[in-house]
Amino acid sequence: MSRLGRVTDTGVGRALRGRVGGWLRKLRQDLWTLRADPLPPSTWLRWLPHGLLCLAAFGITVGGASDLVDNGHLGSGLALLVAGGQGGAVVLGMWRPVPAWWLSLGMFILGAATVRTRLGFDLETYTWPWTAAGIIAQLLVLLLLALRVPTRAAVAALAVTGLVTYVFENLWTGADYDTTGVLAVSLFTVVVILGTALRGRREARAELVEQTTLTAEERTRRTLLEERSRIARELHDVVAHHMSVISIQAQVAPHLVENPPDELRENLAGIRQNALEALIELRRVLGVLRSEHAGPGEPFADAGDATTPHAPQPTLDRLDALVENTRAAGREVVTDINGERRPLPPGVELSAYRIVQEALSNALRHAPGARITVRLTYEPDGLEVEIVNGRPTGPAPPSTGAGHGLLGMRERVAMLGGTMTAHPWHWDGFKVTAFLPDTPPADTSGIHHPKAPHGGIS
Repeated sequence: MSRLGRVTDTGVGRALRGRVGGWLRKLRQDLWTLRADPLPPSTWLRWLPHGLLCLAAFGITVGGASDLVDNGHLGSGLALLVAGGQGGAVVLGMWRPVPAWWLSLGMFILGAATVRTRLGFDLETYTWPWTAAGIIAQLLVLLLLALRVPTRAAVAALAVTGLVTYVFENLWTGADYDTTGVLAVSLFTVVVILGTALRGRREARAELVEQTTLTAEERTRRTLLEERSRIARELHDVVAHHMSVISIQAQVAPHLVENPPDELRENLAGIRQNALEALIELRRVLGVLRSEHAGPGEPFADAGDATTPHAPQPTLDRLDALVENTRAAGREVVTDINGERRPLPPGVELSAYRIVQEALSNALRHAPGARITVRLTYEPDGLEVEIVNGRPTGPAPPSTGAGHGLLGMRERVAMLGGTMTAHPWHWDGFKVTAFLPDTPPADTSGIHHPKAPHGGIS
């Protein structure tokens, strides 16, 4: 053999030995442990399986001890020890399946060895090496083991059980007996396969639930980020408008004064320059938001995109047009404005318009045929927005929305330091109420964002 061949064989051998060694180490960790692994309560039956196992353990102990004394010719103390150990292994298996398997196997070895010395005393034959009680106990223990340990550990436990059975039945011969080895190992194999399958099904179901939860959380998070980005773009556009006005006023102001002093010119030029720099920075932030959070094909018409670079943000002056669009869809919409109508900060006007827009859209989707009332109340310290839809006249069609409309409303209200409630109303209706203060808070970073209630429109 060439040197290259020897090197290759050595490398393959090392890799193979490493894999085998790693598998044996994992197997030792699986089967040579005292760790607790409690059997969880059943979903529907709760603690009934635990009670049945305890009842089976009692039957194994009593029946097994009687059988070992009467037919196995063992003393009552030894028979009770073997049968009690087998029954105790079933109970122990509900909390520590691996030690329970070792205990059951040890009691089998002790019982089979002691019974073997008593065989041939009379003309009757005896079931050996496994007794009926021993088979039942080992079946239950292997089932509990296979339900909660990796497949390799369950298969290894089955192989060890089969090997011990083979040693007793085929290498220790002499007296006549009714062999139970083949039957016992066959039943053990079926139980291990069943337990492994149930364990795999349970793990697959748990993984599916976890993936579904993660997907829902990711969808909520993505929708929240998109809504926040949209809000940020709109508010930034409002600020950009004011910065543009400041820049123009600073540029025009020197021409409105006859012979303005140089100091005034310099200050106004500095104001204009700072306004222009702030405007450029705001537009840069808008570009980053659009590129990172825009969905495919999203036009961003509301924020002012390349096609409509100077489109104004909607305010409550456009509320009538919004209501007319809803009426054009065949719905009855009533508007009610209370208090003295006055101009509000652009962010409040924009948020109020968006809340009404989203609530009307939700009513169209989720409450077909229902009457809708839009009520604006001008308070001394802010604006209260209320949208109520009545009972729908028919079933709602399947919705293709993401189901996070209320979450977006709450984000808008929270950014302005306001409050919002959304809950079912009389006779299957729904009501959304939001209060938007006209003085925004100094810091809204720590505002808690409540979750949308279940069963509402979204």
